Amino acid sequence: MPSDSNTSTETGTSGAQALSGPRHVAIIMDGNGRWAQARGRPRLFGHHAGARRVREVVSCCPQLGVKYLTIFAFSTENWKRTQVEVSGLMSLFRRYISKEMKALAARNVRVRFIGDRLRLDDKLVQLMDDLELETAQNDGTHLTIALNYGGRDEVARATRRLAQDVADGSLLPQDVDEETLPRYLDTHVLPDPDLVIRTSGEARISNFLLWQSAYAEYEFIDTLWPDFTAEELGRLCRRFGGRDRRFGAVAT
Repeated sequence: MPSDSNTSTETGTSGAQALSGPRHVAIIMDGNGRWAQARGRPRLFGHHAGARRVREVVSCCPQLGVKYLTIFAFSTENWKRTQVEVSGLMSLFRRYISKEMKALAARNVRVRFIGDRLRLDDKLVQLMDDLELETAQNDGTHLTIALNYGGRDEVARATRRLAQDVADGSLLPQDVDEETLPRYLDTHVLPDPDLVIRTSGEARISNFLLWQSAYAEYEFIDTLWPDFTAEELGRLCRRFGGRDRRFGAVAT
């Protein structure tokens, strides 16, 4: 059974909440391909530019008070893309991890990966494991990378594990409530996101953190991901601080 160390209640999901800014920001990094095509370059050129943007955004989190950053790198649906693009992305992920491992560790960044690793190649999975281990003791920014991740897939996998515990007798059906399933999710050690940002002008969540984002604030912005800056993240965080988050309660 998964650990009971779920901290999703740290941000709270009931009663009014007053925050100067979001503690947990999740980003759907969209627009790499269009950014490259607008410059007459192949889509992978945009993905490489997007990877460099991740470095800047991670670096600015401490100054903005963002303790947790979750980024959507590759979805379960992205396998439908061309073999050239998928292979190029997998190579980019391996290169990014190898190149950034020491720098992330030195900047006190704690890295986790969420998603189904079974379809990923062994070398990539080993690098993911190595990066998680290398940064396991860090307590600065918590960077979570969603790789081969889909919200429905995550809930299905969590439900299977929950059902197995019921079948084994370690969990009673009558004890299952809305606090139970989060303990089986990939994100069970993380608080729920406060703010979800999607770049590139699309106004959909694309199967990202479906359960966890029930009470998140959303920002759909036109900026393509390779053009997204620390300044723009700061502006969105400040705008979040002006919102009245009541979680169904009435302000008194």
